[in-house]
Amino acid sequence: MFIKNVSLNDGTTIPQLGLGTYRLDDDSAERVVSEALEIGYRHIDTASLYGNEAGVGRAIAASGIPRDELYITTKCWNSEQPEARDALGRSLDRLGLDHVNLYLVHWPAPARGTFVGAWQEFENLKADGLTTSIGVSNFLVEHLDAIAAVSDTVPVLNQVELHPLLQQNELRAVHAERGIATESWGPLGHGKVDLTADLPSLALLAERYGKTPAQVVLRWHIQEGLIVFPKTTQRERLIENLSIWDFEIAEHDMDEIRGFNRDERIGAHPLEGNWD
Repeated sequence: MFIKNVSLNDGTTIPQLGLGTYRLDDDSAERVVSEALEIGYRHIDTASLYGNEAGVGRAIAASGIPRDELYITTKCWNSEQPEARDALGRSLDRLGLDHVNLYLVHWPAPARGTFVGAWQEFENLKADGLTTSIGVSNFLVEHLDAIAAVSDTVPVLNQVELHPLLQQNELRAVHAERGIATESWGPLGHGKVDLTADLPSLALLAERYGKTPAQVVLRWHIQEGLIVFPKTTQRERLIENLSIWDFEIAEHDMDEIRGFNRDERIGAHPLEGNWD
Protein backbone atom coordinates (compact mmCIF):
# COMPACT_ATOMS: atom_id res chain seq x y z
CA MET A 1 0.00 0.00 0.00
CA PHE A 2 1.07 3.59 -0.67
CA ILE A 3 2.40 5.53 2.32
CA LYS A 4 3.65 9.10 1.89
CA ASN A 5 7.09 10.06 3.21
CA VAL A 6 7.80 13.26 5.13
CA SER A 7 11.12 15.07 4.78
CA LEU A 8 13.08 15.76 7.98
CA ASN A 9 15.56 18.55 8.67
CA ASP A 10 18.62 16.28 8.43
CA GLY A 11 17.90 15.29 4.81
CA THR A 12 16.23 11.97 5.65
CA THR A 13 12.58 10.98 5.26
CA ILE A 14 10.11 9.11 7.47
CA PRO A 15 6.93 7.27 6.44
CA GLN A 16 4.09 9.53 7.51
CA LEU A 17 2.06 6.61 8.89
CA GLY A 18 3.44 3.78 10.99
CA LEU A 19 2.57 1.34 13.75
CA GLY A 20 2.75 2.06 17.47
CA THR A 21 3.54 -0.74 19.94
CA TYR A 22 2.86 0.81 23.35
CA ARG A 23 1.53 -1.71 25.90
CA LEU A 24 2.23 -4.72 23.69
CA ASP A 25 4.30 -7.44 25.32
CA ASP A 26 7.03 -9.24 23.38
CA ASP A 27 4.80 -11.98 22.01
CA SER A 28 1.98 -9.61 21.04
CA ALA A 29 4.43 -7.19 19.46
CA GLU A 30 5.98 -9.98 17.41
CA ARG A 31 2.58 -11.03 16.08
CA VAL A 32 1.22 -7.54 15.40
CA VAL A 33 4.42 -6.22 13.83
CA SER A 34 4.66 -9.32 11.65
CA GLU A 35 1.12 -8.77 10.40
CA ALA A 36 1.73 -5.07 9.88
CA LEU A 37 4.87 -5.67 7.83
CA GLU A 38 3.02 -8.26 5.75
CA ILE A 39 0.22 -5.76 5.07
CA GLY A 40 2.61 -3.02 4.02
CA TYR A 41 3.70 -1.03 7.06
CA ARG A 42 7.36 -0.04 7.04
CA HIS A 43 7.52 2.35 10.02
CA ILE A 44 7.53 0.80 13.52
CA ASP A 45 7.67 2.77 16.77
CA THR A 46 8.86 1.14 20.01
CA ALA A 47 10.77 2.13 23.17
CA SER A 48 12.89 0.54 25.84
CA LEU A 49 10.10 1.29 28.33
CA TYR A 50 7.63 -0.83 26.36
CA GLY A 51 9.52 -4.04 27.05
CA ASN A 52 8.84 -5.37 23.56
CA GLU A 53 11.93 -4.51 21.53
CA ALA A 54 12.90 -8.20 21.35
CA GLY A 55 9.48 -9.10 19.93
CA VAL A 56 9.70 -6.28 17.42
CA GLY A 57 13.16 -7.48 16.47
CA ARG A 58 11.98 -11.05 15.93
CA ALA A 59 9.22 -9.80 13.61
CA ILE A 60 11.71 -7.70 11.64
CA ALA A 61 14.11 -10.62 11.27
CA ALA A 62 11.38 -13.02 10.19
CA SER A 63 9.91 -10.58 7.65
CA GLY A 64 12.81 -10.86 5.21
CA ILE A 65 12.29 -7.20 4.31
CA PRO A 66 15.57 -5.44 3.45
CA ARG A 67 16.73 -3.23 6.32
CA ASP A 68 16.86 -0.13 4.17
CA GLU A 69 13.13 -0.44 3.51
CA LEU A 70 12.26 -0.24 7.21
CA TYR A 71 12.04 2.76 9.53
CA ILE A 72 12.55 1.80 13.17
CA THR A 73 12.19 4.23 16.09
CA THR A 74 13.05 3.55 19.71
CA LYS A 75 13.45 5.77 22.75
CA CYS A 76 15.73 6.42 25.71
CA TRP A 77 13.86 6.21 29.01
CA ASN A 78 14.20 8.78 31.81
CA SER A 79 16.47 6.73 34.06
CA GLU A 80 18.64 5.83 31.04
CA GLN A 81 19.45 9.43 30.10
CA PRO A 82 22.83 9.53 31.90
CA GLU A 83 23.88 6.34 30.06
CA ALA A 84 22.32 6.97 26.66
CA ARG A 85 25.02 5.08 24.75
CA ASP A 86 24.61 1.94 26.82
CA ALA A 87 20.83 2.31 26.64
CA LEU A 88 20.87 2.42 22.86
CA GLY A 89 23.26 -0.52 22.79
CA ARG A 90 20.82 -2.58 24.83
CA SER A 91 17.95 -1.56 22.56
CA LEU A 92 19.92 -2.54 19.46
CA ASP A 93 20.76 -5.90 20.99
CA ARG A 94 17.10 -6.59 21.70
CA LEU A 95 16.03 -5.39 18.25
CA GLY A 96 18.78 -7.39 16.56
CA LEU A 97 19.87 -4.31 14.60
CA ASP A 98 23.12 -2.42 14.15
CA HIS A 99 21.32 0.94 14.05
CA VAL A 100 17.89 2.50 14.38
CA ASN A 101 16.52 5.14 12.06
CA LEU A 102 15.41 7.41 14.89
CA TYR A 103 16.36 7.62 18.57
CA LEU A 104 14.26 9.81 20.84
CA VAL A 105 14.63 11.27 24.32
CA HIS A 106 11.38 9.76 25.62
CA TRP A 107 10.51 12.51 28.14
CA PRO A 108 12.39 15.62 29.22
CA ALA A 109 11.91 14.60 32.90
CA PRO A 110 13.13 18.09 33.88
CA ALA A 111 13.38 17.42 37.62
CA ARG A 112 16.16 14.93 36.85
CA GLY A 113 18.28 17.54 35.09
CA THR A 114 19.74 15.00 32.63
CA PHE A 115 17.95 15.52 29.32
CA VAL A 116 20.37 18.17 28.02
CA GLY A 117 23.38 15.93 28.62
CA ALA A 118 21.53 13.06 27.01
CA TRP A 119 20.92 15.17 23.91
CA GLN A 120 24.63 15.94 23.64
CA GLU A 121 25.38 12.22 23.78
CA PHE A 122 22.69 11.62 21.16
CA GLU A 123 24.77 13.77 18.79
CA ASN A 124 27.68 11.37 19.31
CA LEU A 125 25.45 8.34 18.75
CA LYS A 126 24.36 9.80 15.44
CA ALA A 127 27.94 10.59 14.46
CA ASP A 128 28.89 6.97 15.22
CA GLY A 129 26.13 5.60 12.99
CA LEU A 130 24.15 3.95 15.78
CA THR A 131 21.11 6.03 14.82
CA THR A 132 20.43 7.82 11.57
CA SER A 133 18.39 10.64 13.11
CA ILE A 134 17.80 12.02 16.59
CA GLY A 135 14.75 13.65 18.06
CA VAL A 136 12.74 14.21 21.20
CA SER A 137 9.38 13.27 22.66
CA ASN A 138 7.02 15.17 24.98
CA PHE A 139 9.18 18.30 24.93
CA LEU A 140 7.75 21.73 25.65
CA VAL A 141 9.25 24.87 24.12
CA GLU A 142 11.34 25.46 27.25
CA HIS A 143 12.93 22.02 26.81
CA LEU A 144 13.63 22.67 23.13
CA ASP A 145 15.23 25.96 24.16
CA ALA A 146 17.42 24.19 26.72
CA ILE A 147 18.99 21.85 24.19
CA ALA A 148 19.27 24.64 21.59
CA ALA A 149 21.38 26.58 24.10
CA VAL A 150 24.09 23.91 24.03
CA SER A 151 23.66 22.28 20.63
CA ASP A 152 23.36 23.34 17.01
CA THR A 153 21.61 20.05 16.19
CA VAL A 154 17.89 20.60 15.86
CA PRO A 155 15.70 17.57 16.67
CA VAL A 156 14.22 16.11 13.50
CA LEU A 157 10.88 15.77 15.26
CA ASN A 158 9.07 16.06 18.56
CA GLN A 159 6.68 13.20 19.31
CA VAL A 160 3.85 14.57 21.44
CA GLU A 161 0.32 13.72 22.52
CA LEU A 162 -1.86 15.06 19.72
CA HIS A 163 -5.44 14.27 18.76
CA PRO A 164 -8.62 16.24 17.98
CA LEU A 165 -9.09 17.24 21.64
CA LEU A 166 -5.43 18.33 22.04
CA GLN A 167 -4.12 19.84 18.83
CA GLN A 168 -0.95 21.50 20.23
CA ASN A 169 -1.30 24.52 17.96
CA GLU A 170 1.18 26.79 19.75
CA LEU A 171 3.83 24.07 19.98
CA ARG A 172 3.31 23.12 16.33
CA ALA A 173 3.87 26.75 15.34
CA VAL A 174 7.23 26.72 17.13
CA HIS A 175 8.10 23.45 15.44
CA ALA A 176 7.33 24.98 12.04
CA GLU A 177 9.57 27.96 12.78
CA ARG A 178 12.48 25.71 13.75
CA GLY A 179 12.09 23.01 11.11
CA ILE A 180 11.01 20.35 13.59
CA ALA A 181 8.42 17.84 12.37
CA THR A 182 5.50 17.01 14.66
CA GLU A 183 4.68 13.37 15.35
CA SER A 184 1.39 12.52 17.06
CA TRP A 185 1.17 9.88 19.76
CA GLY A 186 -2.32 8.80 20.74
CA PRO A 187 -3.65 10.21 17.45
CA LEU A 188 -7.10 8.71 18.05
CA GLY A 189 -7.29 9.74 21.69
CA HIS A 190 -5.16 6.96 23.18
CA GLY A 191 -8.15 4.67 23.56
CA LYS A 192 -9.80 7.07 26.01
CA VAL A 193 -11.86 9.07 23.54
CA ASP A 194 -15.05 7.66 22.05
CA LEU A 195 -14.81 9.28 18.65
CA THR A 196 -18.53 8.89 18.02
CA ALA A 197 -19.93 9.72 21.48
CA ASP A 198 -17.47 12.49 22.38
CA LEU A 199 -17.41 14.02 18.89
CA PRO A 200 -20.86 13.30 17.45
CA SER A 201 -20.40 15.44 14.32
CA LEU A 202 -17.39 13.29 13.43
CA ALA A 203 -19.73 10.41 12.67
CA LEU A 204 -21.52 12.63 10.13
CA LEU A 205 -18.20 13.52 8.51
CA ALA A 206 -17.25 9.84 8.36
CA GLU A 207 -20.57 8.99 6.73
CA ARG A 208 -20.06 11.76 4.19
CA TYR A 209 -16.68 10.37 3.14
CA GLY A 210 -17.66 6.71 3.36
CA LYS A 211 -15.00 6.09 6.00
CA THR A 212 -14.87 5.26 9.69
CA PRO A 213 -14.43 8.06 12.27
CA ALA A 214 -10.93 6.74 12.99
CA GLN A 215 -9.98 6.94 9.31
CA VAL A 216 -11.23 10.52 9.12
CA VAL A 217 -9.18 11.50 12.17
CA LEU A 218 -6.05 9.81 10.82
CA ARG A 219 -6.58 11.52 7.45
CA TRP A 220 -6.92 14.85 9.30
CA HIS A 221 -3.49 14.23 10.88
CA ILE A 222 -2.02 13.44 7.47
CA GLN A 223 -3.43 16.58 5.84
CA GLU A 224 -2.19 18.67 8.77
CA GLY A 225 1.32 17.43 7.90
CA LEU A 226 1.62 15.38 11.08
CA ILE A 227 3.29 11.97 11.39
CA VAL A 228 1.13 9.27 12.99
CA PHE A 229 1.60 5.72 14.27
CA PRO A 230 -1.71 4.38 15.60
CA LYS A 231 -1.56 1.21 17.66
CA THR A 232 -3.89 -1.73 17.26
CA THR A 233 -3.75 -5.47 17.88
CA GLN A 234 -6.37 -6.36 15.26
CA ARG A 235 -5.49 -7.21 11.66
CA GLU A 236 -8.63 -5.57 10.29
CA ARG A 237 -7.76 -2.34 12.09
CA LEU A 238 -4.21 -2.48 10.74
CA ILE A 239 -5.70 -2.54 7.25
CA GLU A 240 -8.29 0.12 8.09
CA ASN A 241 -5.69 2.51 9.52
CA LEU A 242 -3.56 2.14 6.41
CA SER A 243 -6.50 2.69 4.05
CA ILE A 244 -6.61 6.49 4.26
CA TRP A 245 -4.81 7.50 1.08
CA ASP A 246 -7.76 7.26 -1.30
CA PHE A 247 -9.72 10.30 -0.10
CA GLU A 248 -9.15 13.92 0.89
CA ILE A 249 -11.01 15.94 3.51
CA ALA A 250 -12.34 19.25 2.22
CA GLU A 251 -10.91 22.37 3.88
CA HIS A 252 -14.21 23.35 5.52
CA ASP A 253 -14.37 19.88 7.08
CA MET A 254 -10.74 20.18 8.18
CA ASP A 255 -11.78 23.40 9.93
CA GLU A 256 -14.62 21.57 11.65
CA ILE A 257 -12.19 19.02 13.08
CA ARG A 258 -9.82 21.83 14.11
CA GLY A 259 -12.76 23.21 16.04
CA PHE A 260 -12.86 20.08 18.23
CA ASN A 261 -9.74 21.26 20.08
CA ARG A 262 -10.16 21.66 23.85
CA ASP A 263 -6.45 21.64 24.81
CA GLU A 264 -7.42 18.54 26.80
CA ARG A 265 -4.62 16.15 27.75
CA ILE A 266 -5.30 12.48 28.26
CA GLY A 267 -1.73 11.49 29.05
CA ALA A 268 0.72 12.99 31.53
CA HIS A 269 1.98 16.56 31.33
CA PRO A 270 5.67 16.80 30.33
CA LEU A 271 6.50 18.74 33.50
CA GLU A 272 5.28 15.78 35.54
CA GLY A 273 6.99 13.01 33.57
CA ASN A 274 9.94 12.30 35.87
CA TRP A 275 9.30 8.62 36.57
CA ASP A 276 11.95 5.94 36.85
